[in-house]
Amino acid sequence: MRYGAPYILKDLQKKMVFIGGPRQVGKTTLAQTILQQYTEQKLGGAYFNWDDDENRRAILKKQWSDEQKLVIFDEIHKFPKWKNWVKGTYDTQKNKHTFLVTGSARLDLYRRGGDSLMGRYHYWRLHPFTLSEIPEKMPPQEAYERLMKVGGFPEPFLSGDENEARRWRKERYERVLKDDVRDLEPIHNIQMLSLFLELLRQRVGGLVVLSNIAQELQVSPKTLKHWLEVLEKMYVVFVVRPYIQKIPRAVLKPPKVYFFDNGDVLGDEGARFENLVASHLLKRIHFLEDRDGFRYDLRYIRDKEGREVDFVILKEGQIEELIEAKFADGEVGRSLPYYAERLKPKKATQIVAHLKRSYTKNNLHVLDAIEALARPLS
Repeated sequence: MRYGAPYILKDLQKKMVFIGGPRQVGKTTLAQTILQQYTEQKLGGAYFNWDDDENRRAILKKQWSDEQKLVIFDEIHKFPKWKNWVKGTYDTQKNKHTFLVTGSARLDLYRRGGDSLMGRYHYWRLHPFTLSEIPEKMPPQEAYERLMKVGGFPEPFLSGDENEARRWRKERYERVLKDDVRDLEPIHNIQMLSLFLELLRQRVGGLVVLSNIAQELQVSPKTLKHWLEVLEKMYVVFVVRPYIQKIPRAVLKPPKVYFFDNGDVLGDEGARFENLVASHLLKRIHFLEDRDGFRYDLRYIRDKEGREVDFVILKEGQIEELIEAKFADGEVGRSLPYYAERLKPKKATQIVAHLKRSYTKNNLHVLDAIEALARPLS
């Protein structure tokens, strides 16, 4: 059972639940697992996928019985009038049924915009596997090696086959760029968007200056900014922006770009490890936001003197933790203690990929990656 399932089951007792996240991250499998829970409790349920012709007709005719407590709509956001349809269905049948809705980019885009379903649902974002969520009996060291080599999406992670992972990733990109992007945004030059994506894969961990890439691709920076927003909506990348409060001479604009699929990174092992840490942190703060309702943010710090901390976790605008990711160096650099002294976070941590022994020095925690990243999300 995936990490969000117990909380989703609890939320379904009160409201609808929407599950969003990247393509092929396991949303349908999670929904069917929850359906199985209802079946085992003899509450009954029905599953409908909008992509199936027979299911689509059944959805529009509302062909489910009163004995089926849980009704699941998979990919229903592809139905142009789905919002009003779901609202009307929920309002008239909420005393008999509870509803689970899954989707990806368009569902999440709707959530961020005008919301006629306000107050009727809870939203959960599903992420790939991480060290805090691995299959039973899989040793953490093996899980770490798979995450570094093939990423955390269920199919390549569970197989562990690098060749199959490359084939899976190629097919996923084609579907995201050719199907999902065209469905969501009027982007005609998909080939140039694909080139932009390849350049981002080579820049993980570094500052992404769109004006420089724009010159290389011979497009406008405004166009690249839009394309970056589209790739975020597709759950292909996520952007980490600078934290500038209380930072004299802070770097103000260039973001860093990381990938939901750790296997997407084309840089060296250091870049791939930094992406691994970033994706673990994002999964944790999304989980806490979705469960508790607090507002979290993931940032980085860099000033014009070159002092940099890879990640800053903010809770309701206040610094919770400073985090530095190091692939091989277990010694604490100058930047982390410098900013820990000035910003007074609750915690300052250096996560190291290869560390013989974790230790604490001057209130700075230097932790082995598996120890640090395998802690429970809660």
